[in-house]
Formats: sequence, C-alpha cells, structure tokens
Amino acid sequence: MSSVEPPRPHRAAHVLPRLIYLWRFGRLPDLAAPRRFSELVYARKLFERDPRWPALADKVAVKAHVAAVLGDPWVIPTLWHGTALPEAPPWPRPFVLKSSHASQQSVFVRVGEPLDWAAVRRRAARWLRRPYAPLLHEWLYSEIAPQLLVEPLIGCGRVLPVDYKFFVFGGRVEFIQVDLDREHRHRRVMFDRAWRRLDLAFEFPADPRSVAPPASLERMIAAAETLGAPHDFARVDLYDVDGQPYFGEFTLYPGSGLDRFRPGIWDLHFGSYWAEQRPRVRSGGQTVRLVHRAGRSERRADRHHGARALGAAMAEDKIDEREHG
Repeated sequence: MSSVEPPRPHRAAHVLPRLIYLWRFGRLPDLAAPRRFSELVYARKLFERDPRWPALADKVAVKAHVAAVLGDPWVIPTLWHGTALPEAPPWPRPFVLKSSHASQQSVFVRVGEPLDWAAVRRRAARWLRRPYAPLLHEWLYSEIAPQLLVEPLIGCGRVLPVDYKFFVFGGRVEFIQVDLDREHRHRRVMFDRAWRRLDLAFEFPADPRSVAPPASLERMIAAAETLGAPHDFARVDLYDVDGQPYFGEFTLYPGSGLDRFRPGIWDLHFGSYWAEQRPRVRSGGQTVRLVHRAGRSERRADRHHGARALGAAMAEDKIDEREHG
C-alpha cells in the first residue's frame, strides 16, 4: 500500500472548531501532527474527504451495504423512510423514529406510553430543516440527503438495548465501548478486545458493576473487523438481542473529537493505534482527499456558518426541551 501525505493545516483555518476543542480540553489541538485520539478525529473531520464515508454514515443507505457484506439477519428492518411523517403513526409499537443524517436525533415510542405525535412531527421537521454538518464542522453529514426513518425498537421494548461500539483500527478491533441506560443514567464501560475492563472513564461515568460479554461477542468482533477493514479507523456500533447480533451504525467522527478520557493518557493510547494505520491508503485504490488549506473567504464562511448553526441548534434544543419535558 502506498502512503497518503498527512495534512498540514493552515494555522488560521477553522478558528471556531479549534476554540471549541480548547474549551473542552484546555489546550489547542495539534492538527499538523495529531497523536491523541481526539486530535485524530478532529484532523479527519476538518481535513479528510473520503467519498465512501457519507454512504456509510447515512442510516438508510448503509443498510444495503451491511446486508451485502454481513447478510440480511444483521440489519434492523426499516418500517418507513421519507421526509414527511404521516398525520398519525401507522407502525406497530414499540418503534423508534430517527433522522438519517445526524447523531442523537431520535424519538422512542413504546406500548402504553402517551404520545404527542404533533410535537414529534414538529421536532422531526426541525431535524430536516436544521443544517447539521456545520454545527461541529462534520463534513460528511453535509453530503447526506436529510430524511427520516422508522425502525422497530429491538429488545424488550421497554428499555434501550445495550450498545456495543467496536473501535476498529486497520481492520482489527482493539477496544469495545459499552453504553448502558442511555436514556436515564448513562454509564459507559470500556474493554479491550479480550473483554478485559479498562481503568478509565470516557466522557460518561463508568458503571462499577460487572458487565458480562454479549452472547455473540466473537461474531460481533468478526463483523466489526469486516466492515471496518477498508478504513484506518472506524467505530462499528452493534447490538445483541438474545444472542442475535444487529448492526447499529458506522461512526466515523466519534464524539466529534470532543469526548474526554479520564485519565487523559488514554487519549494518547487510543490515538497510537490509529496513528499506526494513518499513512495507509484505503483499500480498493481509494485515497482520502486531504484539505490542507482554506482560502480566506472559505475561512470566513466556516466561522460564520458554524457559529450560526450552533446558535440555531441551541435555540431549537430549548424548544425540544419544552415540548418533551
């Protein structure tokens, strides 16, 4: 495999995302020679343009890819997708409504729970209307046509299934992130590939309780490695329901590079696995286009649109909170 020249970003470019990083970590990111995991996510989202990524991050489009690679049983069925929700929900409960083009945009509809469908429709309309990509300068989301999708809520239907997130570096799973009780008391536990617990917290508090491995762990690791193999790094998110593994989503900008490790040395440790793979060209003859510099007008637009999108998102989040308690 040949190599790709690492990015050498102009210091004046992307002022706002650098300041956001400074606010989160108390230091500016080293984007010319990134070593920390958070810096590598930042370098990717600001300077790398892989034409395959948008289709992988699109929650509707990616299902065909996963079915072709892993088989239909891995894919959660799509009950509906489109841009205009019906006046009343025709799908059997429990189900989940999501946006296809963004993160953390979902509504869970359960059996026996009250539902203000008009408020849900207004909220979903804002998801489609809001430009998501500029919010945290995440390029690939700007390449996804916004739409909505509805899926059955897998598992028992009352609580969300445990979320298993596989960190795949150069086609090998090195770490597994387990997210528990995501709706109410979010806890996160980190393991290595042999299911040995790691002594760290990653943005959310660690759960002190013992966490058993999923029944299909070996199949999940193999699937994550197959899906992630063409990339220097990808996080592959999966579920296990009664021993049946399901694909969740591809994550190419985990936490947008803003999730914090405690202690911070783990940021360097995770980053070291990615840095080893970074010089390589992706398989299939595809290379990543690196955006080294931004022109003056592009930098002005970046700051303007990023700040405007951030303000609009904060305002609309307040509306969501009022409507949904």
